[in-house]
Amino acid sequence: QVQLVESGGGLVQAGGSLRLSCTTSGLIFRDYALGWFRQAPGKEREGVSCIGRSGVNTDYADSVKGRFTITRDNTKNTLYLQMNSLKSEDTAKYYCAARQDKYCYSNDFNIAERFDHWGQGTQVTVTS
Repeated sequence: QVQLVESGGGLVQAGGSLRLSCTTSGLIFRDYALGWFRQAPGKEREGVSCIGRSGVNTDYADSVKGRFTITRDNTKNTLYLQMNSLKSEDTAKYYCAARQDKYCYSNDFNIAERFDHWGQGTQVTVTS
């Protein structure tokens, strides 16, 4: 059974930082491209970032470029999202997702239907 479990969310002031983690089990981690999505109340789920199998290929939503960094540790089966300079508009529930693909692609990394497995999410709340 595939499981993805997010952690690291919380309450932070604007301008602060958080690091999200996503641990996985039940899949061959290095065979999957991985993504972070978020969903704010009343809004659609949006793609935040994606990373290919090797960790070299990454993509970001324009809204987070320069502030967020996605990384992965294939020895620990863990995905990370370092979030700096947080803004109130970053408030959302953040989800990690996996798809059996080598790369992320700039034209579809933010399409939720392209991902096969999902975690339950972790809440990030940024106060101004």
